[in-house]
Amino acid sequence: MQKMDYAYFRSVADFVKNVIKDEPDVGIILGSGLKKLASRITEKIVVDYKDIPGFLESTVESHEGKLVFGRLGNKKVICMSGRFHHYEGYPFEMLTLPIRLFKLLGVRKTIVTNAAGAVNTSYNVGDIMIIKDHLKLTGASPLQGDNIDEFGPRFFDTTDMYTAELRKTALECTKDVPLKFHEGVYMYFTGPQFETPAEIRAARILGADAVGMSTVTEALTAAHCSMPLLGLSVMTNMAAGVLDKKLTDEEVGETADRISEPFCDYVEKVISRF
Repeated sequence: MQKMDYAYFRSVADFVKNVIKDEPDVGIILGSGLKKLASRITEKIVVDYKDIPGFLESTVESHEGKLVFGRLGNKKVICMSGRFHHYEGYPFEMLTLPIRLFKLLGVRKTIVTNAAGAVNTSYNVGDIMIIKDHLKLTGASPLQGDNIDEFGPRFFDTTDMYTAELRKTALECTKDVPLKFHEGVYMYFTGPQFETPAEIRAARILGADAVGMSTVTEALTAAHCSMPLLGLSVMTNMAAGVLDKKLTDEEVGETADRISEPFCDYVEKVISRF
């Protein structure tokens, strides 16, 4: 395993900085089926993950595996079209890479998006959840092991991990958007299998409104390095047992594709307010 020390993160950031030759305002991490936002970036510079020395590879088919720098509306953005997951075989410590790269590039605010299963039965497929908090009961943390003081302290607060100010802006931007919005709690499961109906019943009892297999490692890393963060979940399916039907990856992709245009419009609107 690659030694995840400060010199490693610095070397990755220096390589990317030498390619883009600018400082992004906003970082974006795109979830399953949500890659169309990257196509809206103008004046773009695209770098394949495989061409960045020491970088990770995205192995999920719906994740492009490209770093895209350019302009989205009135902001300079750096966008990860394709993220990394623990279920791909990456240790939790390696999943700190995206946010730490953003931090070293000078990003001031980050948006993370994901495809999620709706646990709250008042939600519908195609709805958007602005994440206000999360549940992670897996035990392991991306911040385990030696602390890197250059990024943040050994013990850190997570009270405002999903930054209240950014959530307020995101809610204000929902006006006239043809999508239904909620604020809710996201629960992390490691995957890659979908959750069982019993796990979903337990998640609902614990207070989860949606479940998924990403985002939480990035959010914890953002809290560690004091990065303001906005999390957006697209309800691409109802979670296991909510409906009498099997869950499929195809349904996730179909829903993400169906709502992609208004969702991309909305994210651009939010970014313009940052």
